[in-house]
Amino acid sequence: MSEHEDGENDTGTVVKSKPKTKRPPLYKVLLLNDDYTPMEFVVHILERFFGMSSAQAFDIMLTVHKKGVAVVGVFSHEIAETKVAQVMDFSRRHQHPLQCTMEKE
Repeated sequence: MSEHEDGENDTGTVVKSKPKTKRPPLYKVLLLNDDYTPMEFVVHILERFFGMSSAQAFDIMLTVHKKGVAVVGVFSHEIAETKVAQVMDFSRRHQHPLQCTMEKE
Protein backbone atom coordinates (compact mmCIF):
# COMPACT_ATOMS: atom_id res chain seq x y z
CA MET A 1 0.00 0.00 0.00
CA SER A 2 1.41 3.38 -0.90
CA GLU A 3 1.47 6.35 1.46
CA HIS A 4 -0.96 8.18 -0.75
CA GLU A 5 -3.62 5.50 -0.55
CA ASP A 6 -3.85 5.41 3.23
CA GLY A 7 -4.19 9.19 3.47
CA GLU A 8 -1.18 9.97 5.65
CA ASN A 9 0.46 12.32 3.21
CA ASP A 10 -2.66 14.07 1.96
CA THR A 11 -2.18 17.77 2.43
CA GLY A 12 -5.35 19.77 2.32
CA THR A 13 -6.02 23.27 3.48
CA VAL A 14 -9.20 23.97 5.33
CA VAL A 15 -10.29 27.52 4.74
CA LYS A 16 -12.85 28.93 7.08
CA SER A 17 -14.49 32.02 5.78
CA LYS A 18 -15.80 34.44 8.33
CA PRO A 19 -19.32 35.56 7.61
CA LYS A 20 -19.44 39.28 7.07
CA THR A 21 -21.60 40.83 9.71
CA LYS A 22 -23.29 44.10 9.08
CA ARG A 23 -23.77 46.70 11.76
CA PRO A 24 -27.44 47.22 12.56
CA PRO A 25 -28.92 50.39 11.11
CA LEU A 26 -29.03 53.38 13.42
CA TYR A 27 -31.98 55.65 14.04
CA LYS A 28 -32.09 59.33 14.90
CA VAL A 29 -34.41 60.34 17.72
CA LEU A 30 -35.96 63.73 16.96
CA LEU A 31 -37.68 66.18 19.28
CA LEU A 32 -40.27 68.46 17.65
CA ASN A 33 -41.20 71.96 18.72
CA ASP A 34 -44.68 72.96 19.79
CA ASP A 35 -46.13 76.16 21.20
CA TYR A 36 -47.31 74.68 24.49
CA THR A 37 -44.62 72.55 26.14
CA PRO A 38 -42.54 74.65 28.55
CA MET A 39 -38.84 74.97 27.77
CA GLU A 40 -37.95 73.76 31.26
CA PHE A 41 -39.89 70.54 30.65
CA VAL A 42 -37.95 69.90 27.43
CA VAL A 43 -34.66 70.44 29.28
CA HIS A 44 -35.83 67.98 31.95
CA ILE A 45 -36.70 65.39 29.26
CA LEU A 46 -33.25 65.72 27.68
CA GLU A 47 -31.47 65.35 31.01
CA ARG A 48 -33.62 62.46 32.23
CA PHE A 49 -33.96 60.28 29.13
CA PHE A 50 -30.86 61.21 27.12
CA GLY A 51 -28.34 61.74 29.93
CA MET A 52 -27.44 65.26 28.87
CA SER A 53 -25.90 67.85 31.13
CA SER A 54 -27.94 70.96 31.88
CA ALA A 55 -25.89 72.98 29.39
CA GLN A 56 -26.25 70.39 26.61
CA ALA A 57 -29.97 70.04 27.27
CA PHE A 58 -30.44 73.82 27.20
CA ASP A 59 -28.59 74.12 23.86
CA ILE A 60 -30.65 71.33 22.27
CA MET A 61 -33.87 72.82 23.65
CA LEU A 62 -32.99 76.16 22.01
CA THR A 63 -32.31 74.38 18.72
CA VAL A 64 -35.71 72.69 18.91
CA HIS A 65 -37.33 76.04 19.75
CA LYS A 66 -35.63 77.96 16.93
CA LYS A 67 -35.49 75.36 14.15
CA GLY A 68 -38.58 73.35 15.02
CA VAL A 69 -36.73 70.04 15.34
CA ALA A 70 -33.44 68.64 16.65
CA VAL A 71 -31.70 65.28 16.75
CA VAL A 72 -31.34 64.33 20.40
CA GLY A 73 -29.55 61.02 19.89
CA VAL A 74 -28.67 58.20 17.52
CA PHE A 75 -29.41 54.64 18.63
CA SER A 76 -30.17 51.12 17.48
CA HIS A 77 -33.80 50.55 16.49
CA GLU A 78 -34.87 49.03 19.81
CA ILE A 79 -33.26 51.72 21.95
CA ALA A 80 -34.57 54.54 19.74
CA GLU A 81 -38.06 53.05 19.91
CA THR A 82 -37.84 52.84 23.70
CA LYS A 83 -36.61 56.44 24.03
CA VAL A 84 -39.46 57.72 21.86
CA ALA A 85 -42.02 55.76 23.90
CA GLN A 86 -40.55 57.00 27.21
CA VAL A 87 -40.61 60.64 26.11
CA MET A 88 -44.12 60.41 24.69
CA ASP A 89 -45.48 58.63 27.76
CA PHE A 90 -43.80 61.03 30.20
CA SER A 91 -45.06 64.04 28.22
CA ARG A 92 -48.64 62.74 28.15
CA ARG A 93 -48.60 61.98 31.88
CA HIS A 94 -47.59 65.60 32.46
CA GLN A 95 -50.21 66.83 29.98
CA HIS A 96 -47.78 68.24 27.41
CA PRO A 97 -48.15 67.77 23.64
CA LEU A 98 -44.40 67.29 23.09
CA GLN A 99 -43.69 65.08 20.05
CA CYS A 100 -40.74 62.72 19.72
CA THR A 101 -40.10 60.63 16.61
CA MET A 102 -37.41 58.48 15.06
CA GLU A 103 -36.08 58.04 11.55
CA LYS A 104 -33.42 55.92 9.93
CA GLU A 105 -30.03 57.62 9.83
